[in-house]
Amino acid sequence: MSFDRLIAKIIEMKNPTVAGLDPKLDYVPEYLQKSFLGEDGETLKAASKAIFRFNQMIIDAIYDIVPAVKLQAAYYEMYGHHGFKTLERTIRYAKLRGMYVITDGKRNDIGATMDAYTAAHLGTCTIGSTECEPFGADALTVNGYLGTDGIAPLLPICKEKDKGIFVLCKTSNPSSGEFQDLLIDGVPLYARMGDQCEKWGEETIGEYGYSAVGAVVGATYPEQLVELRKRLPHTMFLVPGYGVQGGGAAGIAGGFDENGLGAIVNSSRAILCAYKKEGCDERDFAQAARREALRMREDLTAHIHIG
Repeated sequence: MSFDRLIAKIIEMKNPTVAGLDPKLDYVPEYLQKSFLGEDGETLKAASKAIFRFNQMIIDAIYDIVPAVKLQAAYYEMYGHHGFKTLERTIRYAKLRGMYVITDGKRNDIGATMDAYTAAHLGTCTIGSTECEPFGADALTVNGYLGTDGIAPLLPICKEKDKGIFVLCKTSNPSSGEFQDLLIDGVPLYARMGDQCEKWGEETIGEYGYSAVGAVVGATYPEQLVELRKRLPHTMFLVPGYGVQGGGAAGIAGGFDENGLGAIVNSSRAILCAYKKEGCDERDFAQAARREALRMREDLTAHIHIG
Protein backbone atom coordinates (compact mmCIF):
# COMPACT_ATOMS: atom_id res chain seq x y z
CA MET A 1 0.00 0.00 0.00
CA SER A 2 0.99 3.62 -0.62
CA PHE A 3 1.55 4.48 3.03
CA ASP A 4 3.94 1.53 3.33
CA ARG A 5 6.25 3.45 0.99
CA LEU A 6 5.90 6.58 3.10
CA ILE A 7 6.43 4.74 6.39
CA ALA A 8 9.48 2.95 5.01
CA LYS A 9 11.03 6.31 4.12
CA ILE A 10 10.19 7.68 7.58
CA ILE A 11 11.97 4.70 9.17
CA GLU A 12 14.95 5.00 6.83
CA MET A 13 15.42 8.73 7.52
CA LYS A 14 14.32 8.59 11.17
CA ASN A 15 12.20 11.60 10.32
CA PRO A 16 8.37 11.74 10.60
CA THR A 17 8.04 15.08 8.82
CA VAL A 18 6.67 16.47 5.58
CA ALA A 19 7.79 19.80 4.13
CA GLY A 20 4.87 21.91 2.94
CA LEU A 21 5.71 23.54 -0.37
CA ASP A 22 3.06 26.26 -0.08
CA PRO A 23 4.93 29.19 -1.61
CA LYS A 24 3.80 32.75 -2.13
CA LEU A 25 5.92 34.89 -4.43
CA ASP A 26 6.84 36.95 -1.35
CA TYR A 27 8.61 33.89 0.05
CA VAL A 28 10.90 33.69 -2.98
CA PRO A 29 14.20 35.54 -2.45
CA GLU A 30 14.40 38.83 -4.29
CA TYR A 31 17.33 37.77 -6.48
CA LEU A 32 15.28 34.85 -7.86
CA GLN A 33 12.21 37.01 -8.36
CA LYS A 34 14.24 39.57 -10.31
CA SER A 35 15.75 36.97 -12.63
CA PHE A 36 12.34 35.70 -13.76
CA LEU A 37 10.37 38.95 -13.63
CA GLY A 38 13.13 40.57 -15.63
CA GLU A 39 12.71 37.92 -18.31
CA ASP A 40 8.88 37.68 -18.50
CA GLY A 41 7.73 40.87 -16.79
CA GLU A 42 5.37 41.12 -13.82
CA THR A 43 3.23 38.24 -15.05
CA LEU A 44 1.67 35.05 -13.75
CA LYS A 45 4.12 33.14 -15.93
CA ALA A 46 7.14 34.80 -14.35
CA ALA A 47 5.83 34.26 -10.82
CA SER A 48 5.15 30.59 -11.52
CA LYS A 49 8.60 30.03 -13.00
CA ALA A 50 10.24 31.72 -10.00
CA ILE A 51 8.24 29.55 -7.61
CA PHE A 52 9.21 26.37 -9.44
CA ARG A 53 12.89 27.25 -9.20
CA PHE A 54 12.42 28.07 -5.50
CA ASN A 55 10.72 24.70 -4.93
CA GLN A 56 13.37 22.87 -6.93
CA MET A 57 16.22 24.31 -4.89
CA ILE A 58 14.51 23.51 -1.58
CA ILE A 59 13.83 19.94 -2.73
CA ASP A 60 17.50 19.57 -3.70
CA ALA A 61 18.48 20.72 -0.21
CA ILE A 62 16.16 18.44 1.79
CA TYR A 63 15.35 15.31 -0.23
CA ASP A 64 17.93 13.21 1.61
CA ILE A 65 16.64 14.10 5.09
CA VAL A 66 12.88 14.71 4.64
CA PRO A 67 10.75 11.83 3.32
CA ALA A 68 7.87 13.80 1.83
CA VAL A 69 6.55 17.08 0.51
CA LYS A 70 2.99 18.40 0.65
CA LEU A 71 1.79 20.87 -1.99
CA GLN A 72 -1.24 22.99 -1.12
CA ALA A 73 -2.97 23.36 -4.48
CA ALA A 74 -4.35 26.84 -3.72
CA TYR A 75 -0.87 28.36 -3.74
CA TYR A 76 -0.49 27.19 -7.33
CA GLU A 77 -4.04 27.81 -8.54
CA MET A 78 -3.67 31.49 -7.62
CA TYR A 79 -1.25 31.84 -10.56
CA GLY A 80 -3.68 30.40 -13.09
CA HIS A 81 -2.69 27.82 -15.68
CA HIS A 82 0.98 28.74 -15.21
CA GLY A 83 0.61 27.84 -11.54
CA PHE A 84 -0.95 24.50 -12.42
CA LYS A 85 2.06 23.79 -14.58
CA THR A 86 4.34 24.59 -11.63
CA LEU A 87 2.28 22.24 -9.44
CA GLU A 88 2.74 19.42 -11.94
CA ARG A 89 6.44 20.15 -12.48
CA THR A 90 7.10 20.30 -8.73
CA ILE A 91 5.33 16.97 -8.13
CA ARG A 92 7.36 15.29 -10.85
CA TYR A 93 10.63 16.82 -9.67
CA ALA A 94 10.05 15.76 -6.04
CA LYS A 95 9.26 12.21 -7.17
CA LEU A 96 12.37 12.21 -9.34
CA ARG A 97 14.31 12.99 -6.16
CA GLY A 98 12.64 10.02 -4.47
CA MET A 99 10.26 12.00 -2.26
CA TYR A 100 6.71 10.96 -1.38
CA VAL A 101 4.27 13.62 -2.62
CA ILE A 102 0.98 14.69 -1.02
CA THR A 103 -1.30 17.08 -2.89
CA ASP A 104 -3.29 19.10 -0.37
CA GLY A 105 -6.42 19.79 -2.40
CA LYS A 106 -9.17 18.92 0.11
CA ARG A 107 -11.26 17.73 -2.80
CA ASN A 108 -14.86 16.67 -2.23
CA ASP A 109 -17.70 15.82 -4.58
CA ILE A 110 -19.77 12.86 -5.71
CA GLY A 111 -20.20 10.63 -8.73
CA ALA A 112 -18.56 11.57 -12.02
CA THR A 113 -17.10 14.77 -10.55
CA MET A 114 -15.22 12.88 -7.85
CA ASP A 115 -14.10 10.40 -10.51
CA ALA A 116 -12.61 13.37 -12.36
CA TYR A 117 -10.80 14.67 -9.26
CA THR A 118 -9.48 11.16 -8.65
CA ALA A 119 -8.19 10.82 -12.21
CA ALA A 120 -6.60 14.28 -12.08
CA HIS A 121 -4.68 13.95 -8.84
CA LEU A 122 -4.09 10.25 -8.24
CA GLY A 123 -5.03 8.35 -11.37
CA THR A 124 -4.92 8.64 -15.13
CA CYS A 125 -7.11 9.68 -18.03
CA THR A 126 -7.24 8.13 -21.49
CA ILE A 127 -6.53 10.22 -24.56
CA GLY A 128 -7.34 8.06 -27.56
CA SER A 129 -5.39 4.87 -26.90
CA THR A 130 -2.90 6.55 -24.53
CA GLU A 131 -3.15 6.53 -20.74
CA CYS A 132 -1.92 9.86 -19.32
CA GLU A 133 -1.13 10.84 -15.74
CA PRO A 134 -2.15 14.50 -15.17
CA PHE A 135 -0.47 15.31 -11.84
CA GLY A 136 0.72 12.03 -10.34
CA ALA A 137 0.80 12.66 -6.58
CA ASP A 138 1.12 9.73 -4.17
CA ALA A 139 -1.67 10.94 -1.87
CA LEU A 140 -4.45 13.52 -1.79
CA THR A 141 -6.25 15.28 1.05
CA VAL A 142 -10.02 14.98 0.78
CA ASN A 143 -13.11 16.21 2.61
CA GLY A 144 -15.27 13.32 3.73
CA TYR A 145 -18.27 15.30 4.89
CA LEU A 146 -20.37 14.39 1.81
CA GLY A 147 -20.17 10.83 3.08
CA THR A 148 -19.19 7.64 1.33
CA ASP A 149 -20.36 8.96 -2.06
CA GLY A 150 -17.39 11.34 -2.01
CA ILE A 151 -14.84 8.75 -0.88
CA ALA A 152 -15.83 5.59 -2.74
CA PRO A 153 -14.47 6.74 -6.15
CA LEU A 154 -11.00 7.10 -4.61
CA LEU A 155 -10.75 3.66 -3.05
CA PRO A 156 -10.22 1.55 -6.20
CA ILE A 157 -7.43 3.90 -7.33
CA CYS A 158 -5.78 3.66 -3.91
CA LYS A 159 -5.81 -0.12 -4.24
CA GLU A 160 -4.90 -0.42 -7.93
CA LYS A 161 -2.43 2.45 -8.27
CA ASP A 162 -0.80 2.27 -4.82
CA LYS A 163 -2.12 5.67 -3.73
CA GLY A 164 -3.35 7.11 -0.42
CA ILE A 165 -5.83 9.68 0.86
CA PHE A 166 -5.99 11.79 4.01
CA VAL A 167 -9.55 12.57 5.08
CA LEU A 168 -10.26 15.74 7.08
CA CYS A 169 -11.07 14.58 10.59
CA LYS A 170 -10.05 16.98 13.41
CA THR A 171 -8.47 19.96 11.66
CA SER A 172 -6.00 22.37 13.25
CA ASN A 173 -7.90 25.64 12.75
CA PRO A 174 -9.38 27.42 15.81
CA SER A 175 -13.03 27.16 14.70
CA SER A 176 -12.88 23.48 13.76
CA GLY A 177 -14.89 22.59 16.84
CA GLU A 178 -17.97 24.51 15.66
CA PHE A 179 -18.97 21.41 13.73
CA GLN A 180 -16.32 18.74 14.27
CA ASP A 181 -16.84 18.66 18.06
CA LEU A 182 -20.63 18.29 17.87
CA LEU A 183 -21.83 15.16 19.65
CA ILE A 184 -23.78 12.40 17.91
CA ASP A 185 -25.09 9.96 20.52
CA GLY A 186 -22.33 11.21 22.81
CA VAL A 187 -19.55 10.79 20.23
CA PRO A 188 -17.89 13.83 18.59
CA LEU A 189 -18.38 14.19 14.85
CA TYR A 190 -14.59 14.07 14.28
CA ALA A 191 -14.47 10.67 15.98
CA ARG A 192 -17.34 9.45 13.81
CA MET A 193 -15.37 10.57 10.77
CA GLY A 194 -12.35 8.71 12.12
CA ASP A 195 -14.46 5.57 12.47
CA GLN A 196 -15.42 5.93 8.81
CA CYS A 197 -11.75 6.18 7.85
CA GLU A 198 -11.16 2.83 9.53
CA LYS A 199 -14.12 1.36 7.65
CA TRP A 200 -13.16 2.87 4.27
CA GLY A 201 -9.63 1.55 4.60
CA GLU A 202 -10.32 -1.96 5.90
CA GLU A 203 -9.49 -3.64 2.55
CA THR A 204 -6.17 -1.84 2.10
CA ILE A 205 -4.20 -2.66 5.26
CA GLY A 206 -0.49 -2.64 4.50
CA GLU A 207 2.68 -4.15 5.90
CA TYR A 208 2.90 -1.74 8.85
CA GLY A 209 -0.76 -2.11 9.82
CA TYR A 210 -2.01 1.10 8.23
CA SER A 211 -4.57 1.35 5.44
CA ALA A 212 -4.55 3.61 2.38
CA VAL A 213 -7.12 5.85 4.08
CA GLY A 214 -5.49 8.30 6.46
CA ALA A 215 -6.87 11.19 8.49
CA VAL A 216 -5.94 14.84 9.00
CA VAL A 217 -5.62 15.48 12.74
CA GLY A 218 -4.24 18.83 13.91
CA ALA A 219 -1.23 19.28 16.17
CA THR A 220 -3.15 22.04 17.95
CA TYR A 221 -5.42 19.45 19.59
CA PRO A 222 -3.06 17.06 21.43
CA GLU A 223 -5.78 15.43 23.53
CA GLN A 224 -7.73 14.51 20.41
CA LEU A 225 -4.54 13.18 18.81
CA VAL A 226 -4.14 10.75 21.73
CA GLU A 227 -7.82 9.84 21.64
CA LEU A 228 -7.88 9.20 17.91
CA ARG A 229 -4.61 7.26 17.90
CA LYS A 230 -6.20 4.77 20.30
CA ARG A 231 -9.50 4.74 18.42
CA LEU A 232 -8.03 4.41 14.90
CA PRO A 233 -5.27 1.78 14.99
CA HIS A 234 -5.12 1.37 11.18
CA THR A 235 -5.34 5.04 10.17
CA MET A 236 -2.25 7.06 9.22
CA PHE A 237 -2.34 10.67 10.45
CA LEU A 238 -1.30 13.79 8.57
CA VAL A 239 -0.65 16.34 11.32
CA PRO A 240 -0.74 20.05 10.40
CA GLY A 241 -0.40 22.91 12.87
CA TYR A 242 3.15 22.33 14.14
CA GLY A 243 5.17 25.43 15.00
CA VAL A 244 3.60 28.63 13.67
CA GLN A 245 0.04 27.50 14.52
CA GLY A 246 1.09 26.51 18.03
CA GLY A 247 1.42 22.72 17.97
CA GLY A 248 4.42 21.38 19.91
CA ALA A 249 6.43 18.18 19.65
CA ALA A 250 5.47 16.91 23.10
CA GLY A 251 1.76 17.11 22.30
CA ILE A 252 2.18 15.65 18.84
CA ALA A 253 3.87 12.55 20.26
CA GLY A 254 0.46 11.22 21.29
CA GLY A 255 -0.47 10.79 17.64
CA PHE A 256 2.19 8.10 17.10
CA ASP A 257 1.98 4.40 17.91
CA GLU A 258 4.30 2.43 20.20
CA ASN A 259 6.82 2.07 17.35
CA GLY A 260 6.96 5.81 16.69
CA LEU A 261 4.95 5.36 13.49
CA GLY A 262 1.45 6.16 12.24
CA ALA A 263 1.79 9.92 11.70
CA ILE A 264 3.65 12.49 9.65
CA VAL A 265 3.96 16.11 10.78
CA ASN A 266 3.79 19.05 8.38
CA SER A 267 5.78 22.28 8.45
CA SER A 268 5.41 24.80 5.66
CA ARG A 269 6.25 28.43 6.33
CA ALA A 270 8.94 27.69 8.92
CA ILE A 271 10.89 25.71 6.33
CA LEU A 272 10.21 27.90 3.30
CA CYS A 273 11.00 31.14 5.11
CA ALA A 274 13.77 29.88 7.39
CA TYR A 275 16.26 32.22 5.71
CA LYS A 276 14.14 35.21 6.76
CA LYS A 277 13.99 34.05 10.37
CA GLU A 278 17.74 33.39 10.41
CA GLY A 279 18.53 36.69 8.73
CA CYS A 280 21.07 34.95 6.53
CA ASP A 281 22.01 35.84 2.96
CA GLU A 282 18.95 35.19 0.81
CA ARG A 283 21.09 33.13 -1.58
CA ASP A 284 21.47 30.66 1.29
CA PHE A 285 17.69 30.12 1.52
CA ALA A 286 17.78 26.44 0.55
CA GLN A 287 20.41 25.56 3.15
CA ALA A 288 18.45 27.55 5.73
CA ALA A 289 15.44 25.37 4.85
CA ARG A 290 17.61 22.30 5.39
CA ARG A 291 18.76 23.58 8.78
CA GLU A 292 15.15 24.15 9.85
CA ALA A 293 14.16 20.69 8.63
CA LEU A 294 16.96 19.17 10.70
CA ARG A 295 15.95 21.23 13.73
CA MET A 296 12.36 20.02 13.37
CA ARG A 297 13.49 16.41 13.09
CA GLU A 298 15.55 16.74 16.26
CA ASP A 299 12.66 18.40 18.07
CA LEU A 300 10.19 15.65 17.17
CA THR A 301 12.51 12.69 17.67
CA ALA A 302 13.34 13.93 21.16
CA HIS A 303 9.78 12.86 21.98
CA ILE A 304 9.18 10.09 19.42
CA HIS A 305 11.33 6.97 19.09
CA ILE A 306 11.05 5.54 15.57
CA GLY A 307 11.55 1.82 15.12
